[in-house]
Amino acid sequence: MATRGTVGIIGLGHVGAHVANVLLLQGQVAELKLCEPKEGKLAAEVQDLGDTLSFCPQAAAITPVGGAYEELADCDIIVNAAGDVALAAESRDGELTFTPAQARDFVPRVEAAGFDGIWLTIANPCDVVATLIHRLAGGSSARVLGTGTALDSARVRHTLASRVGLAQQSVDAYMLGEHGFSQFVAWSGVAFGGIPLGVLEREQPGRFGYDRAALEDEAVHAGYVTMAGKHCTEYAVAAAAAQIIRAILADEKRIVACSTLLTGEYGEEGIYASLPCVVGSGGVEEVLRPALTPEEVERFHASCAHIRENIARLEWFPAAS
Repeated sequence: MATRGTVGIIGLGHVGAHVANVLLLQGQVAELKLCEPKEGKLAAEVQDLGDTLSFCPQAAAITPVGGAYEELADCDIIVNAAGDVALAAESRDGELTFTPAQARDFVPRVEAAGFDGIWLTIANPCDVVATLIHRLAGGSSARVLGTGTALDSARVRHTLASRVGLAQQSVDAYMLGEHGFSQFVAWSGVAFGGIPLGVLEREQPGRFGYDRAALEDEAVHAGYVTMAGKHCTEYAVAAAAAQIIRAILADEKRIVACSTLLTGEYGEEGIYASLPCVVGSGGVEEVLRPALTPEEVERFHASCAHIRENIARLEWFPAAS
């Protein structure tokens, strides 16, 4: 797959528009296909993004397709950013009856038109929507993934880095499970410069001996600090999606915490949830299994149980094949 590919984006709200902008500013795409049924909104975004091209490292075509989902069939990657952020004002489960219903409409249409690329879904509840897209699209689980806890892992690195005075990029830490309130920090794998957190806690308790539960809670609810102030989140999640897209187009083999189909990891299967994954041109090319503690495994089971409860609330949800 070419480094600069064709990416389709469904939904041009706060997140979808920012994904488009980041991809252009990073020079990642040869063409953007923008799917947004609101004509005025679509025209405005196409104009604004087109004006941005003078400041971008590479030229790119910007193609509006309106509500013609079938025109996305030749894309390398389709990003699902369709949603209604107002419904998620209190939790990501707020969009449960909205975003899956939308995906149930457009995924079969795109697949029937011959799409054989990769689906990347951002829409919440992310793991439910990713599970749905996989069941509707069929084929290899590798070609459907969700941004999942890629953003939440960045949030915990941000929180940790601010505590210890290091760059966020120097923190190795992952959130696992649901992209929602049941997610958790895999504390057993947190490290700084290859030194496990547990070692640093003993050696430098004044710097590294913080309240883990409080820090985790801060990271888990960080998005709702953003929501309270501006009624949406947009920059960081768009950057997370762009990183995954780059990993696919450039075949980076990058390890990212993202939502993937579980096939027996820690005894869980049949739904999507976040674990560290190797992402390359084939999508999710390998799912990693960190050496979690028994308590962390139980938290992973609890998170998966919540995802299943949400799926069960949608009576029409297709069964796993």
